[in-house]
Amino acid sequence: MAKSFFIASTGQHVGKTTLSLGLLSGLQKRNVKVSYMKPIGQEVEKTESGALVDKDVLLIKEHFQLKGKDIHMSPVLIAPGFTKDFLDEKIETESLVQKILAAYQELGKSGSSLVVEGTGHIGVGSIIGLNNAQVAKKLNLPILLIASGGLGSAFDELMLNKTLCDLYEVPILGVILNRVKFEKKEMITSYMQKALKRWNIPLLGCIPLDSILGIPSIFDLKTLFKESFLSGEECQFKHFKQIRLAAASVSFFKETIEPGQLIITPADREDIILATISKYWELHSIQKKYDFNIGMILTGQLPPRNFVIEELKKAHIPSFHIPLHSDTVLETINSFTAKIQKEDKEKVEEAISIVEQNINFDYLLQLLSK
Repeated sequence: MAKSFFIASTGQHVGKTTLSLGLLSGLQKRNVKVSYMKPIGQEVEKTESGALVDKDVLLIKEHFQLKGKDIHMSPVLIAPGFTKDFLDEKIETESLVQKILAAYQELGKSGSSLVVEGTGHIGVGSIIGLNNAQVAKKLNLPILLIASGGLGSAFDELMLNKTLCDLYEVPILGVILNRVKFEKKEMITSYMQKALKRWNIPLLGCIPLDSILGIPSIFDLKTLFKESFLSGEECQFKHFKQIRLAAASVSFFKETIEPGQLIITPADREDIILATISKYWELHSIQKKYDFNIGMILTGQLPPRNFVIEELKKAHIPSFHIPLHSDTVLETINSFTAKIQKEDKEKVEEAISIVEQNINFDYLLQLLSK
């Protein structure tokens, strides 16, 4: 049986959950009995029963129909005020360690190999005496280290994080590069393998940058801006190829509007909004089942008029209003990295597919069997 391992990254939003999805799926398809654990969670969600669980645990448990209990898969949650309570000596590191060890042992009773996902970079959690290297050491697990695609900068980040692993004497099982530009994948693979030879650490995969995973759904953005849908809520998990700011003339807009665009425009630009709706009906008249796949974010202090909202609803175009300037909205979106939602089935399947195709599972299993 393959042994368990710990997934960590060189930074935040590098893709640990994406890799966890693909690794669990790929191992299952190779007849490895697997389960999942996130020892320390920060993004908490309440279940139907009222229990608090890390969001990634809910996503992976539901998708793979895992049988472990929530309290074992998500034993420690860092809620607001947790760090202050720790520093005020209301919480002790040893009590957290015991919760994590007990949960790990319970999940291991099923005979499963555990994919254990860390939080942030290797140093995250140091303030409570439980950074990722310390947790991996307590669990006696090797670390699979993920870095964002690149060469020099990626290696520099790997070096920083490896230093902390070395300090706590935690072995690094291998490295995976995520979000590598497709046209540079072959070159980066070759040279990163050469660079990692000095540490005797293998490169187990290079995951190419993926457009679906990189662009948030309109549901992600609704959540980001804490707004309600004006229309098209049933289409909230659509994905767009392009996020577009539309503020020029309507004649130019009509010439350049295409399927797959998320359009940001002021709510008082009714000419652009109605041109979008008109394009939808034009395409719909040609092919009834045609998916125009368009979304709209309407900006500015004044909301759109009721008749505009009604027309958006008739066309089932997902839209919401944000009382900010369009430039501010676009800037906020560009700096936002969306987590994969369990309801977003298309993105979950895309994550699994692209990881499975670009990981050397044979080599990984060989390393895990030693």
